[in-house]
Amino acid sequence: MNGRSRSVVISGILLLAAAAAPAWADLKIGVVQYARLMQESPQAKAAQDALRGEFAGKQKELQTQQAALKAKEESLQKDGATMTLDQRTKAEKDLRDGNRELSQKVQEYQDDFNARQNEELSKLQKALVEEVQTYAQGEKFDLVLADGVIFASPVLDITPQVLAALQAHGLRAPASGGSSSGASNAPKPATTPKAK
Repeated sequence: MNGRSRSVVISGILLLAAAAAPAWADLKIGVVQYARLMQESPQAKAAQDALRGEFAGKQKELQTQQAALKAKEESLQKDGATMTLDQRTKAEKDLRDGNRELSQKVQEYQDDFNARQNEELSKLQKALVEEVQTYAQGEKFDLVLADGVIFASPVLDITPQVLAALQAHGLRAPASGGSSSGASNAPKPATTPKAK
């Protein structure tokens, strides 16, 4: 390509860029910190509270069962020397069976909690996306970006405004059948004591 051809191509590119500039100048762009919405919105907090409430009874039951097993284990350690062989064998078997049953219940509890948390998380994500879309349309944004933004000026960050809109709707949680995140925030059930 000779010098004249090169200058024609560069001139053409510059003309195209200049023609597109007014369209870009009118774009209204915003950025939302989605993780912040997931942590700070009243809807997220309400979903977490609902989950904790739903699983509180089961958690208490597991803790009670754990305490009973611990008491049996301590009794066996204390009185084992004075027990007959049959009594000691039976007490050890009861403790092993109890530990096995508790471990199974803890696993079921964790599985149930994780399944419900995923359900609530899905509902919450849908509600947050809808709120961002509603806000963006109402404020005439052309583009709103979320995850994957490496840098954005604070001027573009609309997270506080979306949070304010979420709070204006009160503590209305997404429709619940009973969060999140995702990583499990299950209330901690009892841990299984070990049989001697």
